[in-house]
Parts: sequence; structure tokens; C-alpha cells
Amino acid sequence: MAPFRSVSDSMPPSTTPEVIENDLQPFFVLHKASFRRKDRAPTAQAKLCKRSKLSSSSPESVKQLEGSVTKECDHHLFQQPQIEAFDIVWAKIECTIKDVLRDLNTSVFHDIQQWVLECFNATKLLGEPTISEATRSFPVLNNTPGKLFTALVSTRNIEYVDDILTFEELGNFLKSHGSHVAMLSSLEFSLKNGIAGCLKALLREFLGGAIDSADISILASWYREQVNYNKPLVLIINDLERCCGSVLTDFILMLSEWVVKVPIIFIFGVATTVDIPRNILSSHVLERLCPSRFMLGTPAERMDAIVEAVLVKHCSTFSISHKVAVFLRNYFINQDGTVTSIIRALKVACLLHFSMEPLSLVHGRMLAEDQKEGKSALSPETMLKYIDELPLYARNQMVDHQTKKNMAEGLSDLVAKQKLWSTAVLCLYEAGKYSKVRLLDLFCEALCQDLYLSRVSDCHVGGEKDRGLSSTNDPCQQYSVMQSGGFIGQIVRKVRDLPTGALYQLIESWEKITADISEIHEKLETLQSSVICEDGKSPRKSSKDIYKRSASKISINIDKDARMLNSQAISFLDCIVRNFLRPIEGMPFHEIFCFKNVEKLQLVLIGDPRRRIQVDLLEFHKILKCSCCSKSGNALLPSRHDSSIVYSLAQEHGDLINIHDWFQSFRSIVLQHKNKRKQKAKQSPSPKKRKVMNGSADQNESSIQARFCRAVTELQITGLVRMPSKRRRDFAQRVAFGL
Repeated sequence: MAPFRSVSDSMPPSTTPEVIENDLQPFFVLHKASFRRKDRAPTAQAKLCKRSKLSSSSPESVKQLEGSVTKECDHHLFQQPQIEAFDIVWAKIECTIKDVLRDLNTSVFHDIQQWVLECFNATKLLGEPTISEATRSFPVLNNTPGKLFTALVSTRNIEYVDDILTFEELGNFLKSHGSHVAMLSSLEFSLKNGIAGCLKALLREFLGGAIDSADISILASWYREQVNYNKPLVLIINDLERCCGSVLTDFILMLSEWVVKVPIIFIFGVATTVDIPRNILSSHVLERLCPSRFMLGTPAERMDAIVEAVLVKHCSTFSISHKVAVFLRNYFINQDGTVTSIIRALKVACLLHFSMEPLSLVHGRMLAEDQKEGKSALSPETMLKYIDELPLYARNQMVDHQTKKNMAEGLSDLVAKQKLWSTAVLCLYEAGKYSKVRLLDLFCEALCQDLYLSRVSDCHVGGEKDRGLSSTNDPCQQYSVMQSGGFIGQIVRKVRDLPTGALYQLIESWEKITADISEIHEKLETLQSSVICEDGKSPRKSSKDIYKRSASKISINIDKDARMLNSQAISFLDCIVRNFLRPIEGMPFHEIFCFKNVEKLQLVLIGDPRRRIQVDLLEFHKILKCSCCSKSGNALLPSRHDSSIVYSLAQEHGDLINIHDWFQSFRSIVLQHKNKRKQKAKQSPSPKKRKVMNGSADQNESSIQARFCRAVTELQITGLVRMPSKRRRDFAQRVAFGL
């Protein structure tokens, strides 16, 4: 690595001192190159010594050396397939998330589009300006001021970071339906920009290009063109709360005067409450607005939709452990419920999984083949083919062909059982909607291996492993799932109290969920046949027909029959919970698809910056992997960076560091190589050279002091050292202790 250069050496000559003082840029802990010439060409004697050393080596050592080189090269090539596998999997997850969020807002977007058309038709009733009026550079004068149609879209987000993508999707949706759409940020409506800045931004959005004139008549002339006319003009402002009230007031009053020539329709994003315009705008401005209200989905609803598509239905077979799921739930809550934060955390978890697990390449290859052929490639033969195509570094973890064969069969069985687990969770979630259970909470509970083992061990005495769905005298209390706590127990107890009509609808939902899963659908068919027989119908009739005719089948024993029907539904839930709700952590080969290192994820997301700086200063040789420092161990060498030397010396002190002793220790280390060079040349120099050496000695002393001061200042900036106070000028104080 090149020798360390000071800030002044790397500064462009045109930079002024004032700019240098105010230009605060991050610094990096670099490693200075040693002053010894290690890059010179090897001599003939060194070549001969090296050749003789290789010739005298034993065949075993040569083979070991070749094997290590091959392994190192293969591990280097192995990193690129890992990156490619991650790109394939995350691209699938990201595409799924975008589709889910778009589908959630589709109905609201259609309502807004219909409202925009109605408002546009209403503005036409005001009359079209004549040619003479349209060509004038001032608005059409009316006795009554025009009103601006305004949509207040409630996002119900504390942070507007999630709303950016939502309003971009809304703008694209309105554009695709023939509207002119302009999107302005709340930063445009600031005192610094004023009304002129708002107008310039509005003209740039509609007309495109750089426009320096703040003249709304330009927009009126543009809209009168044949291509642009007869289309709604929509202005979207994503965050009303952050707008400056005075600037927004002038903007609305101006547009209300031009409503005949420029019929703009407002769409405001509102995070807190739809009554926020009363707190920002005055009463005479509110009279110019004709508001309508629209509600987007809550962050919890969006989060549940993402969990269902990505982690429950396994769009990419990537999954997480119970501890990681609990951490992500708490991270979502602590981050004010922002979906953007949880998507970023999920991406980091996926990246860590592929970087830490070599066999995760099977995951990416399987998904790529699945997308190419358009079918599920989950057979043991296909899995075995993927395993054979892994790099040597990954294949070395499997001993022989039989191990690879068993692994392929285990992976195929793992994916099949994951589908059963997903279906069981979706059935529970469908029932949990009646008790307002969130999927994220249910998902965390369903991943808990300890709860699964306790449910299996707590089966009632005398019950068979698969007790079926037959009627009993004690309808509900006989099932072990009724005794369980948590969200699953809450769901089951709610199903016990459901009315008959709601229970029929729940069974219909279960029928759609389990349509492609024969193992669970057979259990549901048993429930349906039992319910149909109780109602006196043919077993081939659907539950929908039963629900339509159940109102006419009122009898004396209706309460008893209803309790029996609820008991059958609880029996179905008990069956799928015991047999199919097995977490992935309890299955063989789950490490290939499941990410479990919650400590690593927590360190990346939340982090410990002060500890990270300490580690980098003390153990930098593990990152740079330089030969000089790795051989020296813990010894301090002058080739290390000044900040690393100074901080390592600070570890020898307590709370207070004597600055004089600190500097002398630093000086002795820095002058090590110079003293060695002086010992080699002990001949007395000439008088002229002696004067030059005395001058250079003074210069070296001052440069060492400057290097020490700069290193201590860097430690102060990073928060590791506190500078001397007025009471104790000779001592600096340590702030961080230990790792």
C-alpha cells in the first residue's frame, strides 16, 4: 500500500484555506507502507535459496501446498456464484414485495381515478374560456372564486419514507389512465423557495426541461394546446404536514384564480389526520378547497401482506428462524412501523445467509431453474444434479455420493414439508382474522421450536396420534390445542364461539387455501362431509349451498348442532397444528434455506459504531492482512497508522492519560527505524552534513508532534478520547473502555 499522505498533500492547488476548514470529510484508518524496499527484484542468491527449498520439500508437502492453492482459488471463485445466487433470490423477493404493495393499493387507486374524472367533468361546467380570454396573461375574472378539488389521502404512517413509493405508484397509475400528473415534495413549499420556487417546480413537472420563469400563464398556454387539452391536471404533494403554511396558502389562492384556465386537482398525502388542513391553512383558504377523503392500508396490513407472500408462502424458499423473526418484528415496531426498514432488514438477512452458508448455492440455482422452466424442480434427482454442479469448496462438505443422495432427498422432503407448514399457518391466519390476530405475531409463534415440542408432548392421554374428526360428547376440551396459550390458543377459542354463518364462510376460505395441498385438503373434506351429514345434505354438495339453505333448517337442537360444528372445526385445527405446524429449524438440512444468525443481523442493522472503531484501530492487521504486522503480533511498529499507534498506547493507561508520557511513547515507536539506520552509519559526517542533520532533526521533531496532535484529534472526533480540561491541562481522559 502506498505511503500515507497528509491532507495538504492530496489537496488540489485551487482549494482555499476557508474551503479546507469547512470541508469536513470522513477519514479512514490507513496502513502506511514500510520504508524498507520489499518490492525490489529478488537477487540470484534469493532465487537459488527458494529453488533449493522447493526441491528439498517432500512430495506430501508439495501436494499439500498445491491443495491449499487450489482450495484458495476455488474459494475465491466461489464468492461470485454466491453473489449471483443472492441476486436471483432477492430479485424474486423484491418483485414479489412490489406486486403485493401494488395490489394492496389497487382498489384505492381506482377510487381516486374515478374521483379525478368526476372532478374534471365538474370543472368543465364552469365554462371554457374564449380565444381572447385564453390568450391573455391574466386569469378569467369571475364574480365567485373557483374551488379546487382536493383529495386527502390518509397514509397513517409516522415516517413518510414508505409514502414516497406509494405516491409514485399513484402518479404512474393516473398517468396510465390519461392524466397529466405533477409530483412535488413538501420541501418545495418552504420559505426559502417561496411561491416562485413552487411555480418553477410545477412548470418543470408538467412541461419538462429547465424553466427559470415563474409565470403560471406559461402553464395555461401549454394546457390550451390540442395535445394536452381535455385531460385532467393532477398535482400530488406527498406530505402536507411538512409544507410551510404561508407558502401553501399563497399557492392555493393563486391557483384558485386560474381554475378556469388551469383546472388543477390536488392530491395531498396526510400522515396523521385528515383535519390537518385546519391547522395549516386559514379559513378563507379552506373555502377555496373542495375536499374528499381516501384511506390507504395501515403499515401493519402492509407488513402482514409482505410476510404472507415472502415468508409464509415462500416465493423464493428463503426463510428465517424464530429468533430472527422476533428480532424483525421488534425492529419493525421500534422503527415506527416503516415497511421500508423491514424490507432493508430482510435484504441484509438474505445477503448474510448467502455469504455465510456455502450450500445456499443450491437455493439460488433451484430458483433460477424454476423461473426458466416455469415449473417446480424439487425432485431428489434435480436436487442431486444441483449438488453435483456446486464448486469444490461446497462439495467438500459432503463426504461421498451417498451423502449427496441423502441430502438431495432431504432437501426435497424439506421443501414439501414447508408447503404443508405454510398451508397450516394460512388456515390459522384465516381463522385469526375473526379475533384480529396479526400474521406477523402468528408467524413468530409458528416458528418457535419449543412451542412445537410442547404441543406434541402435551397431547391428551389416551388420544391417538391422528384421532380423526369424529363426534364426541365433550366437543372442545378434549383437544390439546385448546389448552395451548399464545395466539394459536386465542384463535382456536374464537373458532369455538363463532356463529354458524361465519363458520361456513371460514370453511369455504379453508377450501380455497388447501385446494393444492392434498394432505390437508383430505382432512378438510372429512370435516365438510361431517358438516353436510349433520345438515342432512348429500356429501357431494358444497358448503356454499349449505350456507344458503341453513337458514331454513331451524330445529330444536340447533344449539347442539352448532356446538358440534364448532367442535369439528377445532378438531381440524388441532390436526393441522399437531401434524403439519413443524418449524423449519427442526428439519434436516434447514441451514441451506433458513437464516439463523440473529447476532450478526443485529450487529449489521443496529450496530455498535464505537466498538467497531476500536476493533479497527486495534486489530486492523486482520483486515489488511499485511505481512509485517501479522508477523509482529501485538508489537507496535512504525509502519502502523498514527491513530492506531496512539490508541494502542492509550490502552496502557487508566481513566486519565498523561499527555507527556503518551507523546514520548509515540515518539519512541516512530523513531525506531531511524535509530536503526543511524546505527549502520556511525562514521562522523563532515561539518556541512552535521548542520544539515541538526536542521532535519528539528524538522523531524516538529513533524512528530504534528502527527501526534492529529492522531489524538482523530480519536477525539470518534469519541474515544476527551481533550484536556482547564483544571488538568496535562491529562486527557479515556471515554471508551474494552471491546
